[in-house]
Amino acid sequence: MNKEVARINEKELQLGIAGSWHDQYKDSAYVYIGNLPRDLTEGDVITIMSQYGEVMDVNLPRDKQTGKLRGFGFLMYEDQRSTILAVDNLNGAQVLDRTIRVDHVSDYKQPKQKNDDGELIEVTEQSLNAKPELLVDDGNASSSDDEEPLPAIDPDDPMRDYLLQQHREERERRKKKRHSKRANETPEERRERKRRKKEKKERKAIEARRPHELEYRRERAPEDPRRGMDERRRSGSPRRERPRSRSRTPPSRDRQRPRSRSPGRRRDYRD
Repeated sequence: MNKEVARINEKELQLGIAGSWHDQYKDSAYVYIGNLPRDLTEGDVITIMSQYGEVMDVNLPRDKQTGKLRGFGFLMYEDQRSTILAVDNLNGAQVLDRTIRVDHVSDYKQPKQKNDDGELIEVTEQSLNAKPELLVDDGNASSSDDEEPLPAIDPDDPMRDYLLQQHREERERRKKKRHSKRANETPEERRERKRRKKEKKERKAIEARRPHELEYRRERAPEDPRRGMDERRRSGSPRRERPRSRSRTPPSRDRQRPRSRSPGRRRDYRD
């Protein structure tokens, strides 16, 4: 049996035939999701499926009367290889006591939309309703506007698109206002402005690192033996003095030898 499997694999390699059944869906980045709980939202489904890749589009048909999910949907990944991971890992998973089904989609067709006359027409442009927002860094804009995040809005909020559009328009108005002020700016003034901006950023970075550097130096500094002496000098404790001896005996170096009372011998020097 093993020899037969090895022979088949070798034949597939020679003919260039792919061995995995996933390969027949290599041109589609969509997956089908079935048996979904009807109380889920698009955000819930994106959270579940984004474990295996960046989600770009989601289509969850809803009941026209109740507004709840119809129990199935379609989801598109940014990378087609994410569909393989999702099918292998999420097919048969439990979601709110339901066993969901995840499978490949070979030929996904986007839902039709009504035109101005109310007629349903096919959509040719790719839908990317779940694509993350990209913030473009403008070098001429100030640092505060470059780092300004988009407002946190619930994906299920019906006013989400309108609020995001209002935020973008307000940001564009501020940008145009700044550009109008710098319309007559000379190259020297522009270089000077950028230099001041760079120095300001460097000062902020230094001020942010300073407390950590001081703490690091204190921890790494060797113990100074004079430090304890200085601390004792600064403290209010009195200086200890050596106790004086109560003995009345003078020191040994000041003592005089006792003189003998017996008369000393005299030498006679005779001629």
